[in-house]
Amino acid sequence: MTKKLQGIRSMVNKVVQAAGQVRRGRQVAATGSSGTYAVKGASNIKLENPVKSVGMKLFLMFFVSILFFVLTVGIISYSVSKNVIKNKVSDSSLQTVTQAGQKLDFLYQTFDDISLQIMLNKDLQELLDKIPKLEASSYEALDVTRQLTEKLNVVTFSNKSIKTLHLYRPDGKLIVITGSGGSSLSENLSKEEWFKKTIDNAGKVTWLDSKVKGYSSSSSNTFAISRLMRNTLTNSSSGVLVLELSTDTLVKELSGISLGDDSKVIISNADNKNIALKEIAEIDKPATIELTKEQMEEETGSFISKDDHLVAFYKSKVSGWNLVGDIPVSSLVKDAKKIFNYTIIIALVAAVAAILIGIFVARMIGSPLINLRNLMQQGAKGKLTVRANFKSQDEIGQLGNSFDVMMQQITTLVQQTSTSAQAVFETAQELTHSSQVTATAAREIAVATDEISNGAGGLATESEKGNELTHHIGIQMKQVIEANLEMGTAAADVQTSSELGTKYMSELISKTNLTEEMIRSMVEKVDRLKDSTRSIRKILDVLNNMTKQTNILSLNATIEAARAGAAGKGFMVVADEIRKLADQSKQSIDVVGQITETIQREIDETVKVLSTATPIFQEQILAVKEADTIFKQVTNHMGGFIVQLSTVSDSISTLEQSQVVLSDAMTNVSAVAEESLATSEEVASLSSEQLSISDGLVKLSDKLDLLSKSLTDTLSKFEV
Repeated sequence: MTKKLQGIRSMVNKVVQAAGQVRRGRQVAATGSSGTYAVKGASNIKLENPVKSVGMKLFLMFFVSILFFVLTVGIISYSVSKNVIKNKVSDSSLQTVTQAGQKLDFLYQTFDDISLQIMLNKDLQELLDKIPKLEASSYEALDVTRQLTEKLNVVTFSNKSIKTLHLYRPDGKLIVITGSGGSSLSENLSKEEWFKKTIDNAGKVTWLDSKVKGYSSSSSNTFAISRLMRNTLTNSSSGVLVLELSTDTLVKELSGISLGDDSKVIISNADNKNIALKEIAEIDKPATIELTKEQMEEETGSFISKDDHLVAFYKSKVSGWNLVGDIPVSSLVKDAKKIFNYTIIIALVAAVAAILIGIFVARMIGSPLINLRNLMQQGAKGKLTVRANFKSQDEIGQLGNSFDVMMQQITTLVQQTSTSAQAVFETAQELTHSSQVTATAAREIAVATDEISNGAGGLATESEKGNELTHHIGIQMKQVIEANLEMGTAAADVQTSSELGTKYMSELISKTNLTEEMIRSMVEKVDRLKDSTRSIRKILDVLNNMTKQTNILSLNATIEAARAGAAGKGFMVVADEIRKLADQSKQSIDVVGQITETIQREIDETVKVLSTATPIFQEQILAVKEADTIFKQVTNHMGGFIVQLSTVSDSISTLEQSQVVLSDAMTNVSAVAEESLATSEEVASLSSEQLSISDGLVKLSDKLDLLSKSLTDTLSKFEV
């Protein structure tokens, strides 16, 4: 009985396999018939949104990334260069204005020294002391005036900058006027503010503002300095000296100062009125460049005005006037605008290049993928005759060839399966007719059928779990692929940025080296200037010794003239003049010595500043070189990282293909399990008459075994 039961179970298993083949044959036939209908409607396939396509995404990625980085780098370069130019020109302009102001101070001091020499002249002091004691119309008064005129003419003619020299009494009445001629400044000078200020300064020089028509009728474009004449012995006031100087002297000095294109340099007073500038008509008018009270309290400085002008100023220590330089910021940064213009041009070129590259990539990748997608949609509808026929040898061409081979194998499988299914279907009809007489073995077959049903149910449950797991794996694979693409794009962007950074660091190194060479050259020039000032000091020592020798000689000459008596009076006058000349030379040598000491002190301070700046520039060069090395290392590391990302991308693509094959296999297992469960239920309902025709079933089962083997050999060509 047990052997009989085992034979019946074996027969039932074969019947189940045959029934499964019949069902699969019917499904393929149904798919084929519906596929014919789908192929007819293949032309009605709707196109997706082009923005969502791979080609369009690649195009937008290339276009946006290239344009973004070009514009970012260009705008940053323009902003940085604009600020650097502002700062550098501000420092340079302040230095230029300061040096020019110091040069003007030397000129101012020259005029101050001239007035001081006139005030200290003993002959002039003696003549001025005689004037109050003489009647204005007397011969003695006229002779004194003549002598004053002659002595002052020597000063006027020895200095071309002096146009007119006025000498007044302390009460404001004119004593004498020399130079190019002209009348007095005013009939009642004692009421003039500048005259009162000169009296109050008690011997110190007073600087008078420039006037277009001058201070006398024959003068024009002049400024003046005044000083109260005081007797050095009695300390009494003997007169007021006024030197009227040509404004062209100051304008000439201003013409040698250049701060750049569209720049403007003026001299203004504490009330922001023009003292000297190139536009003569603007003299004695309010200055267009005004300084605040806080700024006038400073010696030097620079600032940006409300109308976007760079202003540098220097306050004279001698005259108290301000030397002001004005440069429009727009003219300073006009060269920097070239960077912005080049950025726009490069951005346009990059945009065109990005468009061409994007179109090329979209056509090279997007078009074949869209074509292959349409073919797969047609294949999914049931049209198995479609072929890609790609000619390229790259990955897309290999994908198209694999698609063609797959469709060919599926076509062959469907044809063979249809033939086998038809034969199995005919055999199953004969088997069904014969199994109606197997009623005696229905109970034992029912027991065996229950066991088969339970096993098929468990297999169906497990296959459904496996199918869900493979679907989840597919979703995770897509996320991994998208993340890998984003990492590749970011790595390429970082590599491009590091290469640009390396290029800009190289340019910065060359500019820093050039700056260091300029500083060294400045140090050498200052050292040579220092040696020159030492030579001047030596020359002054020699002149000082000559002055002493001259005094000794004049003293000896005076002694000899005294011994000669009346015959040596003329020689005594000459000796006295030589002594006076020696005293004046000594005073001038002392003034030059003070100026030389000032220059020597400024040179020493300049050498200290340059010596301090040189190590700082060397440290800056080392830091820039280290930054350049770091940029190069980043570029090398990013190159290796991109190569590793490419290897990972290839591995992920292979894993994705394996996952697709696994998903198809799990779907087939689930279908087989469900079909086995349905077949076992059908066999249970038909098993009542199987026993009476067991011999016929054996023959029919042999025939079904041959057909199932043929079908198994055909399906073994696919990897499941």
